[in-house]
Amino acid sequence: MSSVPAADSEDPFVAHRGLLFTVAYEILGSAADAEDVLQESWLRWDEVDRDRIQDPRAYLVRIVTRQALNLLRSVSRRREEYVGPWLPEPLLTTADVADDVVLAESVSVAMLTVLETLGPTERAVFVLREVFDVPFDEIADAVGKTPAAVRQIAHRARDHVAARRPRVAVDATEHDLAVQRFIAVMNSGDVQGLMDVLAPDVVSVTDSGGLVRHAARRPLHGADRVIAFLRGSIAKLDIAYTVVPLRVNGMLAAGIRVGDELAAAVSFAVEDGRISRVFSMANPGKLAGLDAEARLTR
Repeated sequence: MSSVPAADSEDPFVAHRGLLFTVAYEILGSAADAEDVLQESWLRWDEVDRDRIQDPRAYLVRIVTRQALNLLRSVSRRREEYVGPWLPEPLLTTADVADDVVLAESVSVAMLTVLETLGPTERAVFVLREVFDVPFDEIADAVGKTPAAVRQIAHRARDHVAARRPRVAVDATEHDLAVQRFIAVMNSGDVQGLMDVLAPDVVSVTDSGGLVRHAARRPLHGADRVIAFLRGSIAKLDIAYTVVPLRVNGMLAAGIRVGDELAAAVSFAVEDGRISRVFSMANPGKLAGLDAEARLTR
């Protein structure tokens, strides 16, 4: 069986691998599933007469989109039966992802969580159009719709996302300062000090897949409830914990280490200098993507 090539930089698939992975990941919200899509897409690309392909990049994006859509439809039922909230799989990323504002926002955990509320076709259309600026006729070919239908889907998806995305655009410096304050307060043990870091109406969501004790199975609303839960959870820990900075999905995040293990990766949305959303990934299976930096490109 063929495998995704690792060295031939002249092969268009290798040259565009970062882009193809990013497309698949944004449609699926899962690094493991995105890698499966790339594997299947490579097998299909390996059978193509390359000389007949006028635009390899567009052709490959189309293959990956189709494979990602097929997989997303097949896993939708699995996600509906998931124990507790389902959050996108976090990725360890380089700091330069933040230099591309559109890419950084699109791969943020906050945005990927919003994309989860779209249907599969709407999600693919939104990602291809809004993030990668793919022409409508090429999107139509990838999703099996007419260009006119794709325009309507894109409009609906844009309105849907706009109504649910963070209300205020936050620059990286403001975001980092709030996260740094969170890390410092958690490491000092002054959990009450979180009152100054968290917005009064903060919402905290934890994805444990039902595999971690003491993890909240439902979203927590309000700073008082979030802090009370943190106090209770920390009191139940048998060994010391430390909170360390991580660069997750293009933004500064927090890693909670218990002993030698990474127990959770926590991403944030920030508004008016305070944390308004907390996204905690505690499912051990979804923390595997933090072993090595992912290459995300547009």
